[in-house]
Amino acid sequence: MATAETGGDRPCDHTLDLPDDCLIVVFNFLGTGDRNRCSLVCRRWLVVEARSRRRLSLDARAPLLEAAPGLLARFDAVSSLALRCDRRSESIGDDALDLIGRCCSALARFKLRACRRVTDLGVFALAGHCPALRRFSCASCSFGPAGIEAILRGCPFLEDLSVKRLRGLANAEPEALGLPASSSALRSICLKELYNAQLFTPLIASSPNLRTLKIIRCSGEWDLLLVEIAGRVPQIAEVHLEKLQVSDRGLLALSSCLALEVLHLVKTPECTDAGVAAVAERCRLLRKIHIDGWRMNRIGDYGLMAIARGCPELQELVLIGISPTGASMDHIASSCRGLERLALCGCETIGDAEIACIAAKCTALKKLCIKGCPVSDRGLEALAEGSPSLIKVKLKRCRGVTLEGVEWLMAARGGPLAVSLDAVELQEPHVSMCETGIQESGIEELSALTDDIATLDLPSSSNDQPTLSKSRVRSFLASAVRKWSSGGGNSH
Repeated sequence: MATAETGGDRPCDHTLDLPDDCLIVVFNFLGTGDRNRCSLVCRRWLVVEARSRRRLSLDARAPLLEAAPGLLARFDAVSSLALRCDRRSESIGDDALDLIGRCCSALARFKLRACRRVTDLGVFALAGHCPALRRFSCASCSFGPAGIEAILRGCPFLEDLSVKRLRGLANAEPEALGLPASSSALRSICLKELYNAQLFTPLIASSPNLRTLKIIRCSGEWDLLLVEIAGRVPQIAEVHLEKLQVSDRGLLALSSCLALEVLHLVKTPECTDAGVAAVAERCRLLRKIHIDGWRMNRIGDYGLMAIARGCPELQELVLIGISPTGASMDHIASSCRGLERLALCGCETIGDAEIACIAAKCTALKKLCIKGCPVSDRGLEALAEGSPSLIKVKLKRCRGVTLEGVEWLMAARGGPLAVSLDAVELQEPHVSMCETGIQESGIEELSALTDDIATLDLPSSSNDQPTLSKSRVRSFLASAVRKWSSGGGNSH
């Protein structure tokens, strides 16, 4: 704003000289909250912001039906719509979905959450009006197989299907889900917390271009599905199996999918070293592997050594609830030279010697997470000299690691390194905070907290290594909590 040349103190709005297209470019850099605030500045901004809005999220309680015509007329360019309802509230019904379909026929993405009054008829109406739909996601809804079938048949370009906690599937007959002859457009399918999820087996097997398959906490036996898709879905690249009844037979079938790049095997107690080894030895393009052994001791050194031999492209490895030894960790560190992200959680056999091996041989390692492992400050000493690419270390429930050990590590590294020790996080000032889980409003408080840690007068022991009593730690953390809880307003 500036004063006009002829009018004394009258302000001049230079944004009036900007074309609408330029305003749209600016709005596209803003988040939802900032866009909402900008729409209140003037009528012109209100219109331009609405015309440029592509994504919209609405409260899907019953009163939305009355407000929907005005909202959808205002945001007529929306291509991504999310409807979310509180589970304790009455949601919109079929009429609302029919209205949305008629007003937003160009929808490409649609999410439905906890809308229990929506039936198969409402989903059928939506699919009939929105043939260009490419992503459909539903969770905690009550419609059944007929609604899913309507989406599959009415939206031939559908690429991403996510179905979670869909109540209407529980009592459906095995043939209730009628499918088109093939679903060549589907690229991703996610099934979570479903009864009767085997209804989707024909859909999965008839999707030759499927790239991602996630099956999480679904009842039933799943080996047969993996056997069936092995020869019919050759391009599958990402598979997530979590809390499922799946065994080595299924993993052996999955090993035929040579394009596999990502494998998550989480809490599948019937899977053993043999199944993991079969996948690792044949799927040589694997880049990410997550294994949660659930402390069953059925996956260990044999499977990990097979990963070291067969996965030279490995970039990310997460091991939870298993007990690798120094031998298997040495093989992985020596063979997987491109490993960038490593997480070791609840691994009782991972100690200082294993951390030293990782530090010495994992030269490409950037992020390291250690939780619930018997690691001490001596292990941190190895990190000070090894893994030159390391930028982030997260330590949790490692009783042998102390705050002074973390501070020493940061000082010894001398470069950009963020270290998280349970509730306290330390990092160099120029390291980005975007991955720490702390909101922007807390950055200044965290900076002040870091300064406080750096200026503490720490007592020293006889061997000149700093120590910090538990009482001082508690006092310091209590002070930090009070500072954060008081908010920024009290500091002025």
